[in-house]
Amino acid sequence: MLDSPLTIALGNYGITQPLKQGEVDLGRLRLNFAAVEPITAGMRAMVRSLDFDICEMAFTTYLCARDLGVPITAIPVFVTRNFHHWAAFKTQRSGIKSPKDLEGRRVAINRGYTVTTGLWIRGILQTEYGVDLGKITWVPTDEEHVAQYAYPANVDLSRRGKAISELLLHGDCDAAIGDVKSDSAEITPLIPNARQAGFDYFHRTGIYPVNHAVVVRNAVLEAHPWVAAELMAAFTRARGIYYDRLASGAATAPLDKAAIEVRNALGIEPFPFGIDANRVSLEAVATFAAEQSITRRRKTVAEMFSA
Repeated sequence: MLDSPLTIALGNYGITQPLKQGEVDLGRLRLNFAAVEPITAGMRAMVRSLDFDICEMAFTTYLCARDLGVPITAIPVFVTRNFHHWAAFKTQRSGIKSPKDLEGRRVAINRGYTVTTGLWIRGILQTEYGVDLGKITWVPTDEEHVAQYAYPANVDLSRRGKAISELLLHGDCDAAIGDVKSDSAEITPLIPNARQAGFDYFHRTGIYPVNHAVVVRNAVLEAHPWVAAELMAAFTRARGIYYDRLASGAATAPLDKAAIEVRNALGIEPFPFGIDANRVSLEAVATFAAEQSITRRRKTVAEMFSA
């Protein structure tokens, strides 16, 4: 048994609400939900100072942290996922017409180089559109969650702290990746019909990209090895409640509508858990992480989930 509740930091989504609202049988677990907003702040606190026992974690942040010795281990529960073709933008004045035109350019990154959306869209640009990522200068706007991370040579840190729209509209960068919010007609998507392009990508590759997983401090798993299985069971129960809400029409937030669209368009479960159900995506993220110097070597899927 646990001597005291485990602290856990989770974002607020349909799939996590049943847990956070006390609707789920936790088995032997005792959880104390930390108030963290935005959840990315919790991720940074977790990989820098292990502020929580359990934490939602961007998957490439996790891989980067593990590669550099942070004592955390993921369980194969993925509470957010997305197709990332939408996450590439260009300026009209740049003359960029296709993804290959990014080569030789300066491309801004919303937040850090190691964020998961950045990894996925760079991997997509490379494998689907033939872009040589090494011929691009990447310009992040924020520091990395993992403070000890060492950047590849083609990353320019001189614009950290700048707004990404400012870098684009002032001509400092010709394009950008990540969540770029701007009302300017000067900034437009690089990949047309991005949602359908993502679905087509799934049909060709079987890849349904993972975004955020759940990690546990290794010290907790060493003292209480059963915690991982109990967490898996609790999240699975929460997912069942959430799926019932999707089916009944009670879940209507934008993320819920996106989940329903994935199920209807692709005929797949919106939130598959477990290693086998996610192996194709996990193999892809391991490859991209190594190729983009987020990890120092390619990790095996088994390594990702073993303490």
